[in-house]
Amino acid sequence: MIVQGGPAEGVVRPPASATGRVMTFNLRRLLLSALRRALKAEVGVLSSMLSASPLGSHRLVGSLSAEVQGITSHKELVKSQCHQKKHLFHSWFQFLVLFCLVLFVLCYTLSNSSQPWLASLPLHKHYQRIFNRTNKVFQPPAYRVHPKHRVKLNGIPETTEIPTVSPTGIQYHQAYARNYHFIMDNEEVCKTKIPFLVLMVPVAPHNVQARDAIRETWGKRSVVQGEVVLTLFLLGSSGGANVEQQQEKLIQENLQHHDLIQSDFMDTYLNLTIKTMVIMDWLATHCRTAAYAMKIDSDMFLNIDNLVIMLQKPGIPKMNYLTGLLMWNRPVVRSKDSKWYVPEEMYPEATYPTYTLGMGYIFSNDLPEKFVGISKSIKPFNIEDAYIGMCIKKLGYAPTSPPNPSQFRAYNTRYDRCEYSKIITYILGSPQELVKYWTDLKKPGPPC
Repeated sequence: MIVQGGPAEGVVRPPASATGRVMTFNLRRLLLSALRRALKAEVGVLSSMLSASPLGSHRLVGSLSAEVQGITSHKELVKSQCHQKKHLFHSWFQFLVLFCLVLFVLCYTLSNSSQPWLASLPLHKHYQRIFNRTNKVFQPPAYRVHPKHRVKLNGIPETTEIPTVSPTGIQYHQAYARNYHFIMDNEEVCKTKIPFLVLMVPVAPHNVQARDAIRETWGKRSVVQGEVVLTLFLLGSSGGANVEQQQEKLIQENLQHHDLIQSDFMDTYLNLTIKTMVIMDWLATHCRTAAYAMKIDSDMFLNIDNLVIMLQKPGIPKMNYLTGLLMWNRPVVRSKDSKWYVPEEMYPEATYPTYTLGMGYIFSNDLPEKFVGISKSIKPFNIEDAYIGMCIKKLGYAPTSPPNPSQFRAYNTRYDRCEYSKIITYILGSPQELVKYWTDLKKPGPPC
């Protein structure tokens, strides 16, 4: 009988979600049961095969063992090959590091060796350029450089060795003054009159214009402020093709003016230290009676009246006195592109001792003999004013600031008559400027 309508009373129907879970559970049981039966069947077959044929079982086991051993052997082989490759890589790496180290030491030796055979090696110049690129900072001088003194970089010589004609029997070092001999002299100049001040002017042999300009200006007067002043020019030997003609001109010039002193060292820029020490030697041996001396460059304006007035002051020392434009803690220039380059072999310190700028410095006349004596133990370098600073330091003294330091000037941008009437030194650009400024300063009328 079919009952129509809703569910019969007292009958409880499960919800749809519960029915789904029951069906899923039953399906899972069926699948697991089927899987167990299949596995039992396979195991049974395998067991029957093994029991029926012991040889087959051994083969199967052996085959499985072989495969396992093969896999293990392969892994060990791979591991061994990796270890060998790693060891070979380490060996090559160590060899490469050692090779680079040996190459670096060899290159450094090539760049610093002074042996002549090293210079002949093909790679020497190449490595020399590499190692010479260090410390290229250009240190400017303590004052503004006049255009005529600016050095052309391609004109810098490759060596800083002092080029000179070496006399026989070198003593101590090349800059020792008594290794050289005077070939032109005026021995009588300090005997006829006792000078208060001797102006020693280092100048190139061919620079007649500079000497004539000085003779017309601050070197003209022999008596200044009541004191005897003597002006002399110190020259080295000429080089070049016309040496004999140049020397003959110098002889005639000296016969006319009686103010040239010449030594047999080669007159070059790098020999300025030799030139300065020869000046000191001449003062020590030919002009002991002078009270003071001044080394002054040939391109200088010198207000000689103001200088003598300064030296006449009662507080100025008469012994162990060195003064001028003082330089403190000046760094040594290590750039080979610089005119003032000094290698460490010549001067190892980083800074110079206090010294007076070489344009013009004044000293009591007891110092020249002491400078020459102490220079025996001081290795020379080509910055002559700093070398004098080394000499006075080793003597146990120090340069003294002048009474009025503003009187010692370097370069000036323009001429001012009032200013030039108050100073002692200025660096000029040409002999023509010296004559022009001196003539204007000495004209009648107050300068200020």
